[in-house]
Amino acid sequence: MTDPVGRQAGQAGQVLDTPLTRLVGVRHPVVQTGMGWVAGPRLVSAVANAGGLGILASATMTLDQLATAIAEVRSRTEAPFGVNLRADASDAGERVDLLIKNRVKVASFALAPRQELIAKLKDAGIVVIPSVGARRHAEKVAAWGADAVLVQGGEGGGHTGAVATTLLLPQVVDAVDIPVIAAGGFFDGRGLAAALAYGAAGVAMGTRFLLTSDSSVPDAVKQAYLGMSDTVVTRQVDGLPHRVLRTALVDGLERAGKLSGLVRAVRNAARFKKISGMSWQAVIRDGLAMKHGKELSWSQVLMAGNTPMLLKAAMVDGRPDLGVMSSGQVVALIDDLPLAEELIDDIVTQAAAILRALPAHLAE
Repeated sequence: MTDPVGRQAGQAGQVLDTPLTRLVGVRHPVVQTGMGWVAGPRLVSAVANAGGLGILASATMTLDQLATAIAEVRSRTEAPFGVNLRADASDAGERVDLLIKNRVKVASFALAPRQELIAKLKDAGIVVIPSVGARRHAEKVAAWGADAVLVQGGEGGGHTGAVATTLLLPQVVDAVDIPVIAAGGFFDGRGLAAALAYGAAGVAMGTRFLLTSDSSVPDAVKQAYLGMSDTVVTRQVDGLPHRVLRTALVDGLERAGKLSGLVRAVRNAARFKKISGMSWQAVIRDGLAMKHGKELSWSQVLMAGNTPMLLKAAMVDGRPDLGVMSSGQVVALIDDLPLAEELIDDIVTQAAAILRALPAHLAE
């Protein structure tokens, strides 16, 4: 890697030049993750205009809604941005075609995409960045031709693993020869400097960008985040480990019996079917895709309908008392709602100062 500190540009006064910035064409090695109901055109374009990589969340959108959202981002920025896709979605191929048609710069995936989808995207000049939670998964997608990989440690919000970023990140950096983006536990310039020291090419953040003034999450929900510090990893939302804020609702889900949980799941799956426009056949196909390769019961598969609706209740409807709120552990360290531009500028400036000061500090 070339010296990441030295070029002057932008509001931050610094550009950290890394394999990620060169691969994607952004000014700063800071990525905003594709959070469902949160990472919409307003936030994505704000991050892109600030020099970071904004990722549009598409899992909660229909195909037509995704096309409209891409067009809106394009109307707000000329900078590169990405779209996050569900690799196991029944219409994943159609969504890939839409990204190719619209010449989106980056395709990110919450799960490893099929090898043929990676090849199709790369042939169209789109950068492919899957998210992984284990070294072996990183090795697999790298062998399939992924351009970079985002690795999330257990500190991260949403679906997460059990291995801490400080242990997982060096494993992946040593295992692959493509750029590695570190996620899980990052919120400031100290984290970015540390990730670069580990050998990462940048950091990705979800909770920190959710808690900005550019985020479309209702103010009441943002204040609920700012007032809480306790997160919990639960399987009662959709059957998979999911880090969320500990609330009375989550505690209730944890205590719920199998029958009441199943009834709630079926009801929420029906609501999501109506909003998404999906047929029951498509819902079942996606459930089968989720079940494949995982030790999930059929009741857990049906519980997957809980995720979009419980998240929507908080993130869109502004009812934290009725919904769940995905959150990384860094929520305990966040106490403000800056503009995305201010956040990125502060992170890059702080990281550059730390990296520049290290040689003098070590000589003392």
